[in-house]
Amino acid sequence: MTQLPDLNHLSHSEKDTLIRALWAQVQALTVRVAELEARLGEPAKNSDNSSQPPSRDKKANRQDKLPRKGPRQGSLGRKGGGRAVSATPDETVIARPMCCAQCQALFAAADHQLIDRYDKIELPKVMPVVTRVELYAGQCQACGSTTLAPLPDGLEQGSPFSINIVALALYLRFTHAISYRRLSRLMLELFALSISEGALDAAFQRAKPCMEAEVGAILSRLRRARVVCSDETSVRVDGRTCWNWVFQNNEVVIHVIRHSRGAGVVSEVMAGHRPALWVSDLYSAQQGHAADWQVCLAHQLRDCQFAIDAGDTIFAPRMKMLLLRAFVLARRRHHLAQTTRRHYRQRLERELDAVMALAPITRDARRLRKRYGKRRSYLFTFLDHPEVDPDNNSSERELRPTATYRKVTGGFRSNWGADLFASFRSVVGTAARRGIGAYQALKMTLHGTSVLAPG
Repeated sequence: MTQLPDLNHLSHSEKDTLIRALWAQVQALTVRVAELEARLGEPAKNSDNSSQPPSRDKKANRQDKLPRKGPRQGSLGRKGGGRAVSATPDETVIARPMCCAQCQALFAAADHQLIDRYDKIELPKVMPVVTRVELYAGQCQACGSTTLAPLPDGLEQGSPFSINIVALALYLRFTHAISYRRLSRLMLELFALSISEGALDAAFQRAKPCMEAEVGAILSRLRRARVVCSDETSVRVDGRTCWNWVFQNNEVVIHVIRHSRGAGVVSEVMAGHRPALWVSDLYSAQQGHAADWQVCLAHQLRDCQFAIDAGDTIFAPRMKMLLLRAFVLARRRHHLAQTTRRHYRQRLERELDAVMALAPITRDARRLRKRYGKRRSYLFTFLDHPEVDPDNNSSERELRPTATYRKVTGGFRSNWGADLFASFRSVVGTAARRGIGAYQALKMTLHGTSVLAPG
């Protein structure tokens, strides 16, 4: 209602209806005001008590540094060690004086003494190597057929740019978030290679099937895995908010970008496979996909800290101490016998009983107590299955490049570009688990060599 009607023209029943409507509106606004007032009393969220990244924290101004005493020795006050000389120098220059600078007397071999050895490093001038191919065809005089000359691998007709150039462009585009325009300029100025933005786009589209084939092999390995960790973050694709999901373990990584944040994405990726163990946060779409589940305790630590900042002195401090004790045990879990781990879990469960018996009075603490009452059996799964971590930090580390790429570029203009990025992250993440660098992994994939170990 934007304007009060003329009450003189309303009947008694119409006035009663108006009063009831206004009363309902007042009640709704009262509830809303109470919610806003409660929110004003909450502490500010930061990286210590929420999932907010540290880059968004408010940082205090640094105090003026005290004047340095003595010469600088390395960074952060450490003793400088210098750069180690190369074991295999490409060239060695030996500088020996021939005669005395004072009296011009000639030096013998025994008069020389080595006083220093160091390296000088230079980059060679990088120029593209152009191979001209002249393809001939032979005309048979006997049967009249035409035969084309065979070509060496890599010199087939089509794009003039080699696989190594495409791999370098993909690496710079998706690892360092370099735009098409800057990438084209970089290639020209650093490598004297003229390649247009359209040629880069076409090269990426030709590389996409090779990347997808490798992702298919990685995905089949994931669908046999015993442990799967998952997480997701938002991305922008063609002006719409989508979600970059990651599924990973110690062997493989799979990224997919979908319009949905629902559990259907998990069902699509896993294709009916039900792992023994799942690690994730408390988001409902990531629950119920495995026989057992490990809740990310790092998220719970931050939520407990937020409740403490909000004024809880009863429940959250005790719960935080219990979770920290669990992290201490997690560092030792691989070196403990099964019976010892079972004993430690029973002790943690008893301490959790004592914490759950507390009666918190603040809203955030009551919410935490209700949460752990429902999911307490999934807090210490890592003690029964030491192959899983007590947190989901490995998945968050896999999504960090996605967040960086999103901030630098703003998102993707096309669905195929988003899919190519997901394939790139899958291949590079899987290769990193085998000690293979991103650029080397791209060259292997484009040459048809899998980054997966046999098995």
